[in-house]
Amino acid sequence: MSTHAPQLSAQAKASLPTHIAIIMDGNGRWAKQRHLPRVEGHRQGAESVRATIRACGELGIKYLTLYAFSVENWNRPKDEVDTLMSLLLRFIKSEIGELQKNNVRLELIGQSYRLPEPVQEAIAKAKATLAKNTGLTLILALSYGARQEIIEAVRTIAAKAKRGDIDPAEINEQVISQHLDTRHWPDPDLLIRTSGEMRVSNFLLWQISYTELVVTPTLWPDFRKPHLYQALEEFTNRHRRFGGV
Repeated sequence: MSTHAPQLSAQAKASLPTHIAIIMDGNGRWAKQRHLPRVEGHRQGAESVRATIRACGELGIKYLTLYAFSVENWNRPKDEVDTLMSLLLRFIKSEIGELQKNNVRLELIGQSYRLPEPVQEAIAKAKATLAKNTGLTLILALSYGARQEIIEAVRTIAAKAKRGDIDPAEINEQVISQHLDTRHWPDPDLLIRTSGEMRVSNFLLWQISYTELVVTPTLWPDFRKPHLYQALEEFTNRHRRFGGV
C-alpha cells in the first residue's frame, strides 16, 4: 500500500456521520480551465461519483445522497441535457455490478417522471437488482428541487385535511417530514459542497436545518477520497448543539 494513502484519525472514525449529502459542483469550470468541452467535466465527475461511493461504503457510512441533476438543470441547452442523460444511463448500467458487489442499495428522490424513459427503466431495474442489499444506501437526487418537494408535500397534506383524514391542528414537523421524498431516511449530518460556492442551491432545504456544512474549493471532477476525509475531519471538530447550549 502507498505510504501516501489517506488516513482518517481515530477521532473521526469514532464520530462518522450516518448520512452524507453532496452538492457535486464544478464540472463545467473544470472543463473550461482545461479548454475542454463541458461534457468532459461531466465524464470526469462520474469518476468522482464512483470513488466517493466506494469510499463511503468502505467507511460504513449508512446513507449518501448525491445531487446529480436539479429541476433547474432542465433549463440548460438541450444538447447538454441530452448528454447528461446519456452519461447517467451509461453510469447506471455500468455500475450495477460494482454496486452489487459492494452491497449498495439504490434509491431516488425528485421528479423522476421527467427523466427519459430509458433512464427511468434503467433506474427501476437497478433498484430492483440492489433492493436486498444492506450496506450503503445511495440516494440519487435526479430532477430534484427542495421547494418543489415541499410544495408536493403541502398539497398532499392539504388534500388529506380537505378529506378529513388529518386535523390541520395536528400538522407538525414530523407530519411534514413524513410527506417528503426523504421520509424513509434520517436527515443528513454532513453536507459537502464542492467548487467553493457558498449556497445550497435548492437542495434538501427542510432536511438540512441542523446539518453541518463543509464547502471545499475542490472542483467535483477532482474530488477523491482525501477530500472526503478532509471533510470528515472537519465534521469531527464541530460541536452539534441543535439549538441548545
